[in-house]
Amino acid sequence: MRIGMLTSGGDCQSLNASMRGVAKSLYENLKDVEIIGFLEGYKGLIYGNYRKMETRDFSGILTEGGTIIGTSRQPFKLMRTPDANGLDKVKAMKDNYKKLGLECLVILGGNGTHKTANLLREEGLNVVTLPKTIDNDIWGTDITFGFQSAVNIASNAIDCIHTTAASHGRVFIVEVMGHKVGWLTLHAGIASGADIILLPEIPYDIDKVVEAIEKRTREGKSFSILAVAEGAISKEDAALPKKKLKEKRAQAAKKYPSVSYEIGAKIEEKTGQEIRVTIPGHTQRGGSPCAYDRVLSTRFGAAAAKLILHKDYGYMVGMRNGEIVKVPLEEVAGKLKMVNPDASIINEAKLVGISFGD
Repeated sequence: MRIGMLTSGGDCQSLNASMRGVAKSLYENLKDVEIIGFLEGYKGLIYGNYRKMETRDFSGILTEGGTIIGTSRQPFKLMRTPDANGLDKVKAMKDNYKKLGLECLVILGGNGTHKTANLLREEGLNVVTLPKTIDNDIWGTDITFGFQSAVNIASNAIDCIHTTAASHGRVFIVEVMGHKVGWLTLHAGIASGADIILLPEIPYDIDKVVEAIEKRTREGKSFSILAVAEGAISKEDAALPKKKLKEKRAQAAKKYPSVSYEIGAKIEEKTGQEIRVTIPGHTQRGGSPCAYDRVLSTRFGAAAAKLILHKDYGYMVGMRNGEIVKVPLEEVAGKLKMVNPDASIINEAKLVGISFGD
């Protein structure tokens, strides 16, 4: 049996661990199996860049971050658009799949990756996917691999800010990854004791943010820490039509490096307090996977191999209520798992005094 494998989109800490889970399970349960690794994601499948993987390639990578076969972003909206040389990308992927005599494709990636994976399923290819993203925003699974590792890193960044914030009596903003969803900011903020958490799903009122800071000042607390998602948005901006919002953001980008600097400037103007911004950035996607992600990835990988062994294709491996499940790709593609503003975790965070600026 010959299996194709690729990792697409942004990297994260547990891609290698997940591929290892698939490979070791297949090697253990099949007498004759060959794994073809496509290099740099869908780009490798489109242009036929691949290498035959050996069993030794999957040894010693459980704790290794990144991806041993590389990755790239190939926007789903451009998949039906010919490349600069007129190449039909979808046809090229199908042709390479057939030329190599693949039984199926194992695809590891996030939301855009799953849209393309579902497209390939609709085109008749056998596909099994695994949910990768530090954003934890893939529909159909409670958790994605990479998320907990990123939470640990973002939490540590906020933890490290506490001592300097307390020493200088300043307001610190830590900007956490997450353009459209706030799971990472929410969990890191709660885990590290942030006083204010701003998420894309809960538009903030800057006056409410200032009110929360001033309340702490009245209580004799000399500093405040904000965990801000990079996609945080004000109530004023959230009410704008898309075109107007895009124009306003373009203007803001000329003055502020990111949303956190804009929020910081407004807080400083209203309170007179010194504001400092820290952006952990891509450190949140790097380094070794945490123990939780290593276990999760091993389970996901084994479950994907089980689907292949049973020739049960067209599914994403996910987790619900602690149990591994298979989710039809057509149900996953094109959906985001957002933070519900009325979720119990939000209400519980508010009970302990965390402000969401609303």
